[in-house]
Amino acid sequence: MKEVRFFFVPEAETANELPAEEAMHALRVLRLKIGDDMMLMDGKGNYYHAEVTLAHTKHCLYKILEKIPQERQWQGHLHLAIAPTKMMDRVEWMTEKAVEIGFDELSFLNCQFSERRLVKVPRIEKIMISAVKQSHKAWATKINEVHTFADFIAQPREGRKYIAHCYEEVPRTYLYDELSKTDINDEITVLIGPEGDFSIDEVKKAVENGYQSVHLGKSRLRTETAGLAAVMMMHLSKEQK
Repeated sequence: MKEVRFFFVPEAETANELPAEEAMHALRVLRLKIGDDMMLMDGKGNYYHAEVTLAHTKHCLYKILEKIPQERQWQGHLHLAIAPTKMMDRVEWMTEKAVEIGFDELSFLNCQFSERRLVKVPRIEKIMISAVKQSHKAWATKINEVHTFADFIAQPREGRKYIAHCYEEVPRTYLYDELSKTDINDEITVLIGPEGDFSIDEVKKAVENGYQSVHLGKSRLRTETAGLAAVMMMHLSKEQK
């Protein structure tokens, strides 16, 4: 069976040409030609069966043959807010794998003990799109700019909010146990700190702002592993059966 070719086209239904980077892949790598089939995804819950109508140099035009709405694989809104690691390849790896699992929104936190305070969002978005195509996700993950910790927790948010940390002096419960109690449509936000953890003052401030204090299990995890574990727990709690 011939492999289906997926391309990420945010305005697929109203456009008729692949974005430049997608066109380059279609023409130079896959060597698509007029009449070839392809599948477009808009990141908003739809696939489109399309046919190539022009394949020339840097331009790949198409016509839509069929719109194919997709069912969500999970319910609610899953939001991970994490302090980026000093080495960005670890954050990039986490982003790729977390998107493959499935979640809705990724934010970056500038915390007291953060080793990195700047993130190139376009680079993370590129990795996200690649993971969306690879895993055939119909919904793209929203990637946000870096927020200071104080600004992030002060913003009003719907649903359940959790801060994961390692301080035993602050009462904690197991995140997965808490998620198992939530309604399938609940919005969920989980905060993950830097390698040195959140400061104790940050944890207390988050609790004052409505965040529940949690842990991710008995093992002490690196930042990117903790982020991936949190996404997996959120996803499993909301996955459509």
